[in-house]
Formats: sequence, C-alpha cells, structure tokens
Amino acid sequence: MSDLAAVQARLDPLFPGLMGVRLTALSPERVLAEMAVRPDLCTAGGILHGGAYMAFADTLGAVGTFIQLGAGQRTTTTDSSTKFMAGARQGSMVTGESVALHRGRTTMVWQTSIRNAEGKLCAVVTQTQLVMAAG
Repeated sequence: MSDLAAVQARLDPLFPGLMGVRLTALSPERVLAEMAVRPDLCTAGGILHGGAYMAFADTLGAVGTFIQLGAGQRTTTTDSSTKFMAGARQGSMVTGESVALHRGRTTMVWQTSIRNAEGKLCAVVTQTQLVMAAG
C-alpha cells in the first residue's frame, strides 16, 4: 500500500493520528511528514517533548516499511537510537524526513531527521524494523 491518502487514513485512528502526524510524501526509499507542536506534546517549558520526537520518527520508519510489506507480513520496531540537537517551540511545526538506509528481506533500517520551523536539525533517529509473517 503506497497511496498516501490510504496510509494516512490507516494512521488517523491510531496513536500517530492522536499526535497529529500528517504524511506529505511517500516512497519505498523516503517518507516525509509534519506535525504541529501542540501544548499537549510539550514539556513544561513549551518545547516538544523528547518522546514526541521519538514517536514521530518511529511512525515514519514504520510507515516506510509498512508500504513495502507483502501479503501476510507485518512489522515492528526492534531498536531505536535518538540524538537530540535542538528544540521546537510550542505553536510551531516540525518536519520529518525518513530515509531507508537498508531494505532487506527481514529487516529495514531507517534514519529520520526532524527539523524545527526554522529548518534547524532537532533530532536524528535511527531505527530497525523487523519484517515477519503475520500471526
């Protein structure tokens, strides 16, 4: 499934939809999205919470893998590493770009760069997605 609207419709009733993740581009090698920095996603200081960065990135890598699954397959994240560089202020928008570093039969590795409204790099997340038979 690589139709952007169809994948967005799958996300909307789930946690990514609750967070406000909006896909903007989709391909087997790259996923782009945006997310508003709402008060309920922030720390007391009005800065996007670290967990929100991580969940945003995890969603993009999972989506990149999901659109490549065959019939009867599913995916799950097996590991994730996050490096934080800057913050994103409440009331702004962050953008995420997830790029496939490895697309194998049983694992896919994605690296997501998240930028604030000024284009400054806020976080880099590298994750591994396991591809397995549904069951």
